[in-house]
Amino acid sequence: MGKACRLFLYVSFLLWPFCAGAQTGATVSGKLGYLSYNAVFQSMPEYAVSQRKLADLKAKYDKEAQRSEAEFQRKFVEFLQGQKEFPENILLKRQHELQDLLEKSIRFKEEAQQLLTQAEKDLQADMLYLLNEAIRAVGVERGYACIVNTDGNVCPFLHPAMADDVTNLVKEKLQLPISVEPAPQP
Repeated sequence: MGKACRLFLYVSFLLWPFCAGAQTGATVSGKLGYLSYNAVFQSMPEYAVSQRKLADLKAKYDKEAQRSEAEFQRKFVEFLQGQKEFPENILLKRQHELQDLLEKSIRFKEEAQQLLTQAEKDLQADMLYLLNEAIRAVGVERGYACIVNTDGNVCPFLHPAMADDVTNLVKEKLQLPISVEPAPQP
């Protein structure tokens, strides 16, 4: 059993009397809900749009990286062809140019990866907020003690008498198409 699942079960066990007792006046069943967060997230129409935008941005960065590599290769070939004929100061100058091009190319690739990561976060921030709010709303409305994300096999088993698949309820909140077949239980 994974550490996360053990911790979840331990916390659930400790909180069970409070959740089941409904001492706050809200109706809390003590039951658990579960869903695949990623499956619901990826079914949002905005997800496909964000993936296309990221792919376009990545293609632009890749094209620039290829241009930079081609420039480096061209200059390297020129360097190799002329290195026997160059005076020492020109040879050193060309070596420094090649080293600078190589370092700039490496820095560009690192920066591009950071920018892509940030762009993904920015593009998906509103969607994540909406999804989290839908999950919270379903949990409150249905009186769940908590809703578990089953991604990554964190909790490979949830007893059917104690947990409900809330995938379609969350999709309904988000006005997404609802699955006809029930999702397989973890």
